[in-house]
Amino acid sequence: MQTAARLSETCLPGTVILAGREVVLDCSGAMLIPDEGVLVVSDLHFEKGSHFAQKGQFLPPYDTRATLDGVERLMRLCRPKTVVSLGDAFHDTDAEARMDEADAERLSRLCEAADWVWVLGNHDPLPPKRFRGTATEIAQVAGLTFSHEPGDHEGWQVAGHLHPCAVAQKDGRGVRRPAFVTDGAHMVMPAFGAFTGGLNVLDEAFAPVFPDGFQAHLCGKSRVYAVPRKSLRGDAPPAHWMR
Repeated sequence: MQTAARLSETCLPGTVILAGREVVLDCSGAMLIPDEGVLVVSDLHFEKGSHFAQKGQFLPPYDTRATLDGVERLMRLCRPKTVVSLGDAFHDTDAEARMDEADAERLSRLCEAADWVWVLGNHDPLPPKRFRGTATEIAQVAGLTFSHEPGDHEGWQVAGHLHPCAVAQKDGRGVRRPAFVTDGAHMVMPAFGAFTGGLNVLDEAFAPVFPDGFQAHLCGKSRVYAVPRKSLRGDAPPAHWMR
């Protein structure tokens, strides 16, 4: 598996120790376990746009394609042996049926290129019908325990679901970006999907997950930044802040 050296062509990744394992955080929101050849992506939410279109709320119908672009780019760079999709890969139980055939064929090819593990989420509680891989509520991969929701299973170490983001301030300026959140033993990953929003890491939903505090790693456009707790802000930045 190609690791940080290849990722650095487009992003300066961050390396952290999680539950005793070295993992690499990519600015796309993906995580890599380099010595095991594992790529982890969370909350892809395929066909979210078409889901809202059915309800009369139009969104550009290209979210699945954009998300696939990101996954394919990482797979080409890293050549993983295993891909872990950390729940909510599909926005609802009918998402597979709504996928454009070209997008579905493309995802099928990606599923043939590595061993896929589909962790089931609250949006997709059933295994995918068309796409190759192993579906499970909790996965043990590369010495780590993966579940969709943090705390949903005893012993969990990596989860998604909360779509963490962070507002970081420095010298009177700030930016709001997706973020990894970790206390060294557990991690909540940002959402990878193109149309997914974010929940500020200072929201009360994170307090029971990290009762003793956490470190936020913000996904910048070209690198991952470890942001000190004192530099984090809530979701009401001044109007001149960048988003």
